Amino acid sequence: MPANRSTLLRRGLAAVAALPLLTLAACGYGSEAKDDSSNQKVAAGAEKIDGLDSVKIGYFGNLTHATALVGVQKGYFQKALGATKAQYQIFNAGPSEIEALNSGSIDIGWIGPSPAINGYTKSEGKSLRIIGGSASGGVKLVVNPKKIKTLADVKGKKIATPQLGNTQDVAFLNWIAEQGWKVDAESGKGDVSVVRTDNKVTPDAYKAGSIDGAWVPEPTASKLVAEGAKVLLDEASLWPDKKFVITNIIVSQKFLTEHPKAVEAVLKASVDTNKYINANPDEAKAAANAQLKVDSGKELPADVLDPAWKSIQFTNDPLASTLNTEAEHAVKAGLLEDPLLKGIYDLTILNKVLEAEGESTVDDAGLGVQ
Repeated sequence: MPANRSTLLRRGLAAVAALPLLTLAACGYGSEAKDDSSNQKVAAGAEKIDGLDSVKIGYFGNLTHATALVGVQKGYFQKALGATKAQYQIFNAGPSEIEALNSGSIDIGWIGPSPAINGYTKSEGKSLRIIGGSASGGVKLVVNPKKIKTLADVKGKKIATPQLGNTQDVAFLNWIAEQGWKVDAESGKGDVSVVRTDNKVTPDAYKAGSIDGAWVPEPTASKLVAEGAKVLLDEASLWPDKKFVITNIIVSQKFLTEHPKAVEAVLKASVDTNKYINANPDEAKAAANAQLKVDSGKELPADVLDPAWKSIQFTNDPLASTLNTEAEHAVKAGLLEDPLLKGIYDLTILNKVLEAEGESTVDDAGLGVQ
């Protein structure tokens, strides 16, 4: 792959990749999930998958990663892996999860589209593959209704996004450009002030009045609403069929090549979890919240959990065409040089699992491996 097409055009995404790690553990990348013996029991007579002692799985502690949350809480991953232990790490930022994947600290992870694109392009297509979908939607523009009553009122205001160059940041910059407004992508200065703020502190920033709104994923959006903010725009309304990728499943290429049976087991667990979520939304919502409490010590109150959950769709489809569009948005914003994404997907094992389950196979939008 030519270097000038695989490197970052400007400091934006490079800065994201160099951000300090937000949660630390012994391995240095993510916090270890607590081992709840009730959902990690190995069935009698179970055997190891591919001879592996463990498979290391990463995810974020938020509702857009609820497939992972529910899969852990209900024991789907451990059941599928037999006597191979499912080990978990929780992350707060995509760059740290990509670094963990590259180092071998995790094997498979749930992650947003922008970090997946960045990880793939920075490694010149050698680090990872997207092997499945997980969630769509769950991103909103929420604002202070006293200061912003219409979309036009966003001009001149201070709006938070989670991180320079992250998935929501790119989406907001693209939306700004579509309004005909100008913002410098790196500094965030212009017709709108884009304030990069960690989701953990965004509600406090809103309460303090240092921001007028935020373009953020759930449950941060609903946390702001609970503080008096109003939803001005649901990002889903900007996409065909109101669907766009918010969470994918990635795997290191080395692990995929060496342990396809283990990858298949994790994907089967993911498919089974999504089936459970969609068939039992209330029970699944409770399971996700229970796992959030295990991982972080806190569960979400009902006035945050309920509206947040309703805005997320759980799907095995990676919605590959929308990932390609999101990459185009990053290019338009000047944060990414036109990337070569051919080969970022390998949906072979997922489609095998879906066929065995009697479900429809999914498409890679021409971005799959040869």
